[in-house]
Amino acid sequence: MARTLRLPSPGPLHPPAPQPASAGARFAYERHRPEETTLYRVVQEELETFLAQVEAQTGSGLPQFVKDEFEAYLECGILAHGFLRVRCAECAQEKLVAFSCKRRGFCPSCGARRMAETAAVLVDRVMPRVPVRQWVLSFPIPLRIRLAAHPDLLTPVLGIVHRVIKGFVLRQSGKRGTPMRTA
Repeated sequence: MARTLRLPSPGPLHPPAPQPASAGARFAYERHRPEETTLYRVVQEELETFLAQVEAQTGSGLPQFVKDEFEAYLECGILAHGFLRVRCAECAQEKLVAFSCKRRGFCPSCGARRMAETAAVLVDRVMPRVPVRQWVLSFPIPLRIRLAAHPDLLTPVLGIVHRVIKGFVLRQSGKRGTPMRTA
């Protein structure tokens, strides 16, 4: 199944494409080849065995949406399952672009693309153009396991984290704030 892609003209939902850094710089599309990855080969070779084993152990097997995720992943990026033929308007060079599964769960390629697109929308259209500080919170693995086993502990722990970060930000800004109580 081949289709010719006609890209939309830039509009309010399609910002203009970024220009190359230098006049001689050109973008070159290179198809990702999922069939050459270890993950793809393992899923392709072991999926039926895995599904049969789960069904034997549970009596019911995996939900259909989980099976659909695996099946879609095995078709994602494979030219045999459909592609677009894209032609450069300037040089008439053609490339084949395989269809993607556009799933949220298992496919690393589609998950990464969705993450990058979401981040771009947040940066370009949602977040104001002001300095933003990002805090990354990571717990030691034994504490992660304890919090996963006792989710009721998570709220007070995050309250403490919030209080500490708020105090730090207020001290850095030189402003005084109302102390926050955590249970």
